[in-house]
Amino acid sequence: MRRLREWYAWWARYAPRLRDILYVGFSLLSIVAQAASGGGGWSPKDWYVLGAGIVASGALFWRRRFPVTVTVVAVFAMLTGGIFVPMGLALLTLSIRRRDYALAILGLAAYAAYILNGLGNNNQVWVSVFTGPFIVGTWIAVGAYVGARRDLMASLRDRAERAEAERELRSEQARLGERARIAQEMHDVLAHKVSLIALHAGGLEVNPTVGPDKVEGSARLIRETARQAMEDLREVLGVLRSDVSVAGADLAPIPKASDLERLITASRDAGVTVGYAGALPDDVPVLVGRTVYRIVQESLTNVHKHARGAATEVEVHGARGAGVTVRVTNVRPVAAGSLLPGAGAGLVGLRERVQLTGGRLSTGPTPDGGWRVEAWIPWDDHRQDSEPVLVDEGER
Repeated sequence: MRRLREWYAWWARYAPRLRDILYVGFSLLSIVAQAASGGGGWSPKDWYVLGAGIVASGALFWRRRFPVTVTVVAVFAMLTGGIFVPMGLALLTLSIRRRDYALAILGLAAYAAYILNGLGNNNQVWVSVFTGPFIVGTWIAVGAYVGARRDLMASLRDRAERAEAERELRSEQARLGERARIAQEMHDVLAHKVSLIALHAGGLEVNPTVGPDKVEGSARLIRETARQAMEDLREVLGVLRSDVSVAGADLAPIPKASDLERLITASRDAGVTVGYAGALPDDVPVLVGRTVYRIVQESLTNVHKHARGAATEVEVHGARGAGVTVRVTNVRPVAAGSLLPGAGAGLVGLRERVQLTGGRLSTGPTPDGGWRVEAWIPWDDHRQDSEPVLVDEGER
C-alpha cells in the first residue's frame, strides 16, 4: 500500500510532462509516416511536410502553457502541409483548458484548413466538407468532456476543502465560546466568595480589639466561604478537564432565583446591610432565575469590592408575560478604594448575559453618590430555556 501511494505521488508529479512527451512522440511518428508515404523518393513537398510537422509536433511540448499559440501553429501546418495529427492534439488540449470564443474560432479555422487542404482533389473536397465536422468535432468534444470533468472534480475538491475549513472554524469558535462561558462561570462563582472573604478579613483588620467570639465567628465564616469557593472551583475545572459539558449543563453550581435569600444572607454575615424586597414565583424558568441570580451576585460582589460597608437594597419583581425587573442600589460608600482588583469580567459580561436573554441592563451612579444596577428580563415560556454563551470582557 505504501509503495502504491509513492507510485501515485510520483505519477501525479511527473504525469503532465510525460503526457507532453507522448504527444510529441506520437505526432512525430505520424509525421514521418506521412512524409515517407509517397513511395517514389523524397520530394520537396515531403521535406516540407517533415519540417512543418517537426515544428508543429515540437510545439506540443508547450501546449499546456500556450494552448492558443500551439493550436494556431498546428492549424497553419494543416493548411499548408495537410498535417492533421498535431492539429488534432492541439485542439484536444485547447478544448480541455478553454471552452470559449477562442475554441470556437480556432475550431472553425481548423475545419476550414481541413477543407482547403483538399482543394487539389475535387473528389476529396466534398469528402472533407462532410467528414470535417466529425473529425475535428471529435477532438474538440473529447477535450471538452475531459476539461468539464476536471473542472467538476476541482470544484468538488474545492467545496470539500472549504467545508472542512468551515467545520474546523466552527469547531474552533465553539471551543472558544465554551472557554469564554466557563471563564465567565468561574468569575461569577469565585469573585463573590472571594469578595466575602476579603470583607471578613477587612473587618478583623480595622477592628483589632473585637472579642474572641467575634474573631472566632469571622474565622469560621472565612473558612466556610473558602471551602465553598474551592469546591466550586474544583467542580468547574473538572468540567473543563473532562470536556463533557453540553450547553453548560454540567457546570456547577447552577443557581436559581430561590437561592437569592442565601446569597443575601452571606453578604449580611460579612457586615453589609442588605435589604431585600420582592420575590419570584416558584415556576420561574431556569434561565430567567439563573440570570436574576447572576445579576444580584455580581452587583453584591461589586459592592463588596468597591463600596464596602455601603447599605444596599435589592428589589426583584416579576410575573409571567410582564418580565422580571431586578434593581440593586447601594448608597455612597464611606471607605474609599477597593478591597480587590477587577477581574475583567464584571458588568460588561453581565450586560452580555442579559442581552442574550433579550433583556436590558442599565448601570450608573445615583444622585446621592451611590450606584444602581437595574435590569429587565423577559419571561416568555416560548423562549428556549438554556444557558447563553458568554463573552469574557470587562468590569466596571
